[in-house]
Amino acid sequence: MTPHTNLREWFGQIDIYLFDQLLKGRLDPRSRVLDAGCGGGRNLVYFLRSGYEVCGVDQSAEAVAGVRALAAALAPRLPAGNFRAEPVEAMSFADGSFDFVISSAVLHFARDEAHWCAMLSEMWRVLARGGLFFARLASDIGIEDRVERIDGRRYHLPDGSERFLVDEAMLLAAEESLPAEPIEPLKTTVVQGARSMTTWCLRKP
Repeated sequence: MTPHTNLREWFGQIDIYLFDQLLKGRLDPRSRVLDAGCGGGRNLVYFLRSGYEVCGVDQSAEAVAGVRALAAALAPRLPAGNFRAEPVEAMSFADGSFDFVISSAVLHFARDEAHWCAMLSEMWRVLARGGLFFARLASDIGIEDRVERIDGRRYHLPDGSERFLVDEAMLLAAEESLPAEPIEPLKTTVVQGARSMTTWCLRKP
């Protein structure tokens, strides 16, 4: 087995910017991890293999069935009830249940600003004091003149998709209102002729 294959097996299709948080040593296997909007669990392979207490939610029952099967194979000690078919804005986990909350490519599917705020507030509710929040979400940063407003903060993007887009001012205002402590500056990647994705990393004081 080649080293490349070993890496892929150990980390799966993890978001490279989430992988960066692991490289920075911000988590250890004692951390309780929630993937809010987990899909089929592409960001959870490493956490499942490494002994973390892992949970996930997704609106799709089919996706949750897939991540339960993945967990059963990689971390059979975890109960199936850790993975729940429910909306991010109405999760059934208790306050402060997690040390690390992942929101990877989820917030930009908000219907409107109220929905976006509801999702963020709920993820913040289940995050423990001192816990970390990681988000990757579409923004208009760097492509302001290449997106077309539909309504409110919903836009047509150059890649043909439709997304709820944030800007720097909105993210900074959200940090203040939560309140939250940024653990690193906002980092935005502009994909040529397609979209702009921002990485947003916070600590709950």
